[in-house]
Amino acid sequence: MSHVTPSVRLVIAGGGTGGHVLPAFAVLDVLRERGALADVLWIGSSDGHERQAAQDAEIPYVAIPTGKLRRYLSVQNLTDAGRIPLGVIAARRALHRAKPQVVLSTGGFVSVPTVVAAKGIAPVITHEQTAIVGLANRINARFADVLAISHAETEPEARKVHRNVAVTGNPVRTSLTEGDRQRGLSWMGFSNDLPVLYVTGGARGASPLNQRVASKLTELLERCQLLHQTGPATANSDAATLEAQRAALPAHLQQRYKIVEFIRGELPDVYAAVDLVVGRAGAGTVAELALVGKPAILIPLPGAGGDEQARNARVLVNAGGAVMLLQEHATPDRLLEE
Repeated sequence: MSHVTPSVRLVIAGGGTGGHVLPAFAVLDVLRERGALADVLWIGSSDGHERQAAQDAEIPYVAIPTGKLRRYLSVQNLTDAGRIPLGVIAARRALHRAKPQVVLSTGGFVSVPTVVAAKGIAPVITHEQTAIVGLANRINARFADVLAISHAETEPEARKVHRNVAVTGNPVRTSLTEGDRQRGLSWMGFSNDLPVLYVTGGARGASPLNQRVASKLTELLERCQLLHQTGPATANSDAATLEAQRAALPAHLQQRYKIVEFIRGELPDVYAAVDLVVGRAGAGTVAELALVGKPAILIPLPGAGGDEQARNARVLVNAGGAVMLLQEHATPDRLLEE
């Protein structure tokens, strides 16, 4: 018996960071593979990461006013709160024009106006990537039909804010498992002779990690090859500083050290080639590590809302896939020892 997958008109709402953007692309990939995507529109902010990502993927995009509600006192709470109703009005207009059958929210405060506006127009699935239910999704849950979560550990908390909870995991592009080790080594300029360490602070880098690695660079390079993703110059000046440090190394150690600001299409090959990852514990990083099965030393971002990165890291630690060091304990010596 032949089976025809029905196609859907979809609106995506979410963004602000790559962690809220990449899961949407993973879902779009699967819908396209199944021939189940009739049309898609992305609604987001005028200056967020999601706008450029959607435009690069040639996805129609509507920018609306958005605001962020903070858990601490700030005058910006007043101005941002005033932008949210304007965003709801703009999103509702866009939804009436698009006539979606489903709205998929991937979270972040960018998503809130669209989720609120979708009431009575289309059913809403809002997805939480982290191991806690963030403030934006606590708001979204009041208007969404389904609250999807990434981790079973989050379910008791999620059921306190929504009656219809689905444990879906965090969508990750399956192409990450299709990398080639030799191609990755070639891109990095590395050999098969020594293990490969990959240090990453996420899309914008993490200076505290970069500085700890820099202080132990020679000791590390005597034992392994090191791919170091520092973050872009717009976020920190670490790439230039580390390049100068690399230039002062003996030639054979220079060959073992590659510095990049950001990794794009090479990531599947990078994951295939590396032996150990040192990084933050953002939701996207944790999901990718789980998918590709690479061991990691995770140093959660301190002060993240609800201690979410530490809770993300514990998911991998409890599964035996990672070691977690709190940043205050992750001295250069301790990190080198681990």
